[in-house]
Order: sequence, then structure tokens, then C-alpha cells
Amino acid sequence: MKQLVRALIIVFVVSFGLLYIVNRLNTAQGYTGDNTLTVYNWGDYIDMDILDQFEEETGIKVIYETFDSNEAMLTKIQQGGTSYDIAVPSEYAIEKMEEEDLLLPIDHVKIPNLQYIDSRFLDLSFDENNKYSIPYFWGTVGILYNPDEVGDISFSEWDDLWDPSLKNDILLVDGAREVIGFSLNSMNYSLNETNKARLVEAKEKLDLLTPNIKAIVGDEIRLLMQNEEAAVAVLWSGIAQDAIWENDKLEYVVPEQGSNLWFDNMVIPKTSKNPEAAHQFINFMLDPEIAAQNADYVGYSTPNREALKHLDEETVNDERFYPDEETTDNLEVYENLGKRMLAFYNDLFLEFKMHRK
Repeated sequence: MKQLVRALIIVFVVSFGLLYIVNRLNTAQGYTGDNTLTVYNWGDYIDMDILDQFEEETGIKVIYETFDSNEAMLTKIQQGGTSYDIAVPSEYAIEKMEEEDLLLPIDHVKIPNLQYIDSRFLDLSFDENNKYSIPYFWGTVGILYNPDEVGDISFSEWDDLWDPSLKNDILLVDGAREVIGFSLNSMNYSLNETNKARLVEAKEKLDLLTPNIKAIVGDEIRLLMQNEEAAVAVLWSGIAQDAIWENDKLEYVVPEQGSNLWFDNMVIPKTSKNPEAAHQFINFMLDPEIAAQNADYVGYSTPNREALKHLDEETVNDERFYPDEETTDNLEVYENLGKRMLAFYNDLFLEFKMHRK
């Protein structure tokens, strides 16, 4: 028994010593809690050189972590295990975080570069007056396709996906709102539909699409399309733009029946240990040259109107990725439908994926 106690004491002393040494090393390098910023963002959603620039200009060390879904991000922040200073959720997740009191209000006085954000992307329904969030990127959900492989199909309507000639040739992103959503759009229903009978109808229509589906995938969808391993994909505009840069045969279109207009914004979680640095980071990201650099790397559309002046005219004038206001007015933003309705969407999506097997 004495040997066990002695062993436990040794383990404790060694562990404490190691923690002390790590803390001293971090302090020696300037990485104390006061000048460390922890950022939680989507995968491959920032030019990492920008983080280096921020560290050099401010002396603040950036710890960078990624997530692959709003739901995963929400769960981790709700649990509170890590004190993130910046997170980048989508609109409906921001609304949910506001409801659950998970966010700190943003002091606009500390964000002078907010003046460069296009007014179209401010004061939106999910966060009036941008009390808790600042625009980061925006885009659409649409169809990426290879004209050489689809004949005369133009994808002006979502129903074109059900064309029998596309058997085993369509990729879908692995997202319940996106997939259930385009089926709803194909029947002229809202993306925020809460009528369960209509949602079941949308799922049953998806079941009829099964013969045409090659796979339901994640980030690899871009590589699969640019390598021409499928003819068609339903995905987000930024991934489409990246694929087109690598393979100019490809085309991207948002069907006339409508689709999703999404926004990802920067927020400061309530558990932030360094809100001052968080404000510095947000303002830094809104600098027009930094915003342009980031947009050029990531491929999504920037809401920063001054940043557009630093991007290639060909990019800015490409209405596939920078649609005009008339087009965006025909698109819908996802709303926070609540836990029960979101679970219903997820259950239908799971049933659809199981039906494919």
C-alpha cells in the first residue's frame, strides 16, 4: 500500500513539474493567457499566412482549431471545455447561440473596419444590428457540373437532377439542410419548411433520386469533381469555385426555383478569456487587403466591398459567385428551426441515406 501511495505521489509531482515547465516555456515565448487568442473555424477556411501576419503585428499568439459542422461547433461551445475567443458559425447557429446566451456582444467602436462591409450583409434577421456577429464569408448552394458529361441538361431547375441519364453520376454534400432543402425547393416549398407532411414528401422524392447518386461525401467532393470522377454535384459555391479554378470545364449554377443564401459570421463566445484580442482579430480580418487575401485563398465571396477592389475583376464580375441583389433576393437564409424540428430533418436525411443501401 505504501508503495502505491509513493508511486502516486511521484506521478503527481512529475505531472505538476511538467505543467510548470510548459507554462514557463510558453511565458518565455510570450504565450500567456493575456496575449493568446483561440480561434475555432471551419476546416480550410482561412489563409494560414494571415494568422502569421496577425501574430507579427500584434504579438498575440493564435491557437487555431477547426470543426466540420455547426452542430459540432455548438456542442463543443455548449460544453465549455475550451475557452474559444473567436468562432465562425452560420446564420441559424448564431441565432441559436444568441438564444442560449452563449455569446458576448461586440463593441462596434473597437471594429472601425466594419465600415467596409456591404450594407446588404448587415442587420440581418438572425442578428439584428449585428449585436453578436460580424460578416466573414457568404455564398450559395447550387449545382456544379461538367457540360461535356450531361448533354443538354442546363440545371435551370432542381428537377434536372432526377434525369435518368445521370444514373450513378451525382455527388451530394453530407448535410441535412442542404439535401432536404433542394428537394423542398424542387417542389417550390420553403427551405425552412416545418410542415412534417411536406418534409416527408421531400424525403420521398429524394428516394427517387437514389439511382442517380454516386456518393454522399464531405470536403473531398471538390477533388472528386475537379478530377471528373462524377458529372454533377450539389455543393456550396466556394467549393465550386475552387474546383473550377482547377478544372475550367466545370460550370456552377443556382437553379431558378431558388436555393440557400448562407452567411458565416465571426462571434465571440461568452467563455472567451481574451475578448480584447478577439475584437482586434475581427477588425484585422475586416481590413480590405486582408479580406481580399483571405477571399482569394478560400474561394468564397467576401462581404467586404472595399476588398473587392483588391481582387481580380474576373472574379468580382463572375455572377455565379457574386450574384446581384435581384438574384440574392430570390434565395432563402436558413432559420433556426429549434431542436425538435432539426432532429426531424436529420432523421429524414438518415432514412434517405439508409434507403440508398
